[in-house]
Amino acid sequence: MDVAALREQAATLPHEPGVYQFLEGDTTLYVGKAVNLRSRVRSYADPRSYRIGQMVERAERIDYAVTDTETQALLLEANLIKRHQPKYNVRLKDDKSYPLVQLTGHEFPRIEVTRDPEAGATVFGPYTDRRRVDAVVKAIRETYGIRGCSDHKFAGRTRPCIDFNIGLCTAPCTGEIGAEAYIGDVDAVIRFFEGESGILTEPLEAEMERASVNQEFERAANLRDRLEAAQRFHGGGGEVVAKSGSEMVVDVLGVVIEGETATVARLHSERGQLVDRKQYTMNAPEGGEERVAAVLAAFIPQFYAERELPDAILLPERHEDAEIDRWLDTEGVSVRVPGAGREATLVDLALKNARRSPATDEGRALGDALSLGRIRRIEGFDVSHAQGKAVVGSNVTFVDGSPEKSDYRRKKLTDTNDDYANMRDLVRWRAERAVSGRDDRPDPDLLLIDGGDGQLNAARDALSAVGWDVPAIALAKADELVITPDGTFDWPSNAPHLHLLQRVRDESHRFAVQYHQTLRDEVKTVLDDIPGVGPALRKRLLRRFGSVDGIKAASVGELQTVSGVGKSRAETIKRRLQ
Repeated sequence: MDVAALREQAATLPHEPGVYQFLEGDTTLYVGKAVNLRSRVRSYADPRSYRIGQMVERAERIDYAVTDTETQALLLEANLIKRHQPKYNVRLKDDKSYPLVQLTGHEFPRIEVTRDPEAGATVFGPYTDRRRVDAVVKAIRETYGIRGCSDHKFAGRTRPCIDFNIGLCTAPCTGEIGAEAYIGDVDAVIRFFEGESGILTEPLEAEMERASVNQEFERAANLRDRLEAAQRFHGGGGEVVAKSGSEMVVDVLGVVIEGETATVARLHSERGQLVDRKQYTMNAPEGGEERVAAVLAAFIPQFYAERELPDAILLPERHEDAEIDRWLDTEGVSVRVPGAGREATLVDLALKNARRSPATDEGRALGDALSLGRIRRIEGFDVSHAQGKAVVGSNVTFVDGSPEKSDYRRKKLTDTNDDYANMRDLVRWRAERAVSGRDDRPDPDLLLIDGGDGQLNAARDALSAVGWDVPAIALAKADELVITPDGTFDWPSNAPHLHLLQRVRDESHRFAVQYHQTLRDEVKTVLDDIPGVGPALRKRLLRRFGSVDGIKAASVGELQTVSGVGKSRAETIKRRLQ
């Protein structure tokens, strides 16, 4: 590969963190990580050593995978190097992997930091900071008393060991704590690793304050250090995939449709580590709202028919094929469409990796086509409802061709079966917030309305009434026509600037439908009428006891095993449910 070819390929890479590979045919010559993929790969035009210069000359092409954080890039790079053993990488001889945290599958689960989790364990990680992981696990044991002993030490005991005496274990081995209460504590620990930081930080903070009041300053300092470790634990500390139970192998699929071509990206994880990413190209189905679902329905049986199935498959949306669901269910494969959390982040990464068009070129081409100059920031709007009920609006943001999830907004609208009025209210809400300075997002270069002339006119009426001067266009689903105040465009199906608009439109539609379904499916229970029982506590109670009837049947003591339920609240719940 000469310098001109390298710079040409580098120009197509995004300005995002990730991992890149120099390839000779199907052979990986070199794997590297980058904070900014485009800048890093472009630097190889001036190799830093003769050896790297040789590698660049041999390389025929460059492949890459986008990650969400620099830490994820670090972990993926390490796993790709171990898998492919590239000639030009310096490789560690001990093949060391990153630590995980496991809760074993025993009747009384054991917690420990490990690099080789047991079958059937609930596993979280991997993590890069071993000291922080050790500090958090010790804080968890001091707070919830989860055992850390080996099976040999646990079996056949007649009296508690020293861990019980120093407050690290509640001694289920000798019946000092019952099975139900112990499992309740294990559930709390799982919730912490799933992101509910307060499960651990709140008890630590309370204990630190007590130690300080009692002038136990050394203990207060130790608790402070553990509190800081727990608070930083979910702040981007390096988790790549969090899996549970027997899900040792997880695939994440992302789909991007551009014209007549569909690209499916598959992220593959084993034992909680993201180890591989590949792309597959298919012919896209005919137009319509369910094109992504149709691609998934075609890809899944074709791809997995002759391959070993994973334990779970994460999808950007449902494929709507009952036969595929029955087949995967029979094979014991869990299929999920995550709405939030780490699994949703993985789906976002798959979507990023399915997208190959250079975003800056798309934005420049779109600006040229609309005579607006280069367009970097686009906000998309859509409305979803069921015959005028549970009406909601979505407001998504794309920057340089990629979704900016932190700038997504959604709005519950007044229930009315009038799409034009709903769009007018949604855009007016956004415009008023922008003009009054109540929206901290920068003004977009373009607003994209999901719909036709009617929706666009309603949106422009709202912009004019408020006085927010931002250009707005619409994209109609049926014929993929771009509607502007100056006319209608029928761009070629392979036009990159049309693909950019389609992605924004489809994402605003997905986000609106997801919110609408959340409101439509929201279930009200008698628990909502009990003072002090909010949505989070209701969810924990139902998860712990299975149903309202199960909660009614529980004793006051059993209710107290749920985090956030003290004796007074447990008695109130029992009294109100009688």
